[in-house]
Amino acid sequence: MIRSELLQALSKENPELRSEDVERAVDTFFDEIAQRLADGGRVELRGFGAFSTRHRESRKGRNPRTGESVEVPEKRVPYFKPGKEMRARLNVH
Repeated sequence: MIRSELLQALSKENPELRSEDVERAVDTFFDEIAQRLADGGRVELRGFGAFSTRHRESRKGRNPRTGESVEVPEKRVPYFKPGKEMRARLNVH
């Protein structure tokens, strides 16, 4: 699902809301998650999962085009751990 499909589904389920209000709500939702992660926090949505960040140490990498060795700096990367209910829904046969 892409962002426009999400907006369309939410608008369909909530016809009393203007499309601008739905878009503002979605933007706020994702902005808050991104800001919390940028601040080093964690976001947990019960039944869905938890967003957090993981630290990656600096390392030697390789430029795939030239084969030249390059230094990759340390960084934080986003991480998602699905919740128990989400895993159960994905594994229904």
